[in-house]
Amino acid sequence: QLQMVESGGGLVQAGGSLRLSCAASGRSFTSYFMGWFRQAPGKEREFVAAISKSDGSTYYDDSVKGRFTMSRDNAKNTVWLQMSSLKPEDTAVYFCAASGLSSSNHAIAAMLRDLREYDYWGQGTQVTVSS
Repeated sequence: QLQMVESGGGLVQAGGSLRLSCAASGRSFTSYFMGWFRQAPGKEREFVAAISKSDGSTYYDDSVKGRFTMSRDNAKNTVWLQMSSLKPEDTAVYFCAASGLSSSNHAIAAMLRDLREYDYWGQGTQVTVSS
């Protein structure tokens, strides 16, 4: 089992930056793909980014590509989401999640975008971008 705690959210002006952290505890952190999702008020939870277990491959939603960067440090059991050029539409609660999908899955890029493929979730951190 894996437990995750997100931090780093807050209020920022449009065009600014924030760095979210997700610290994981439990067994076998390297057995999991890690993902970030977000949920705005009245909207469904949506995929933001994901990272592979060990080779550093990353996957992004088109809405954040070029602005957000996801990274991980397996020695620290931590993932980060560096967010730049923030827009008011980025306002949401951001969730860290862990997926035990197999790396050999040929459809991994598509599957990581599906929140149903994630086994563990953090409690979320609020990001608010003012215009």
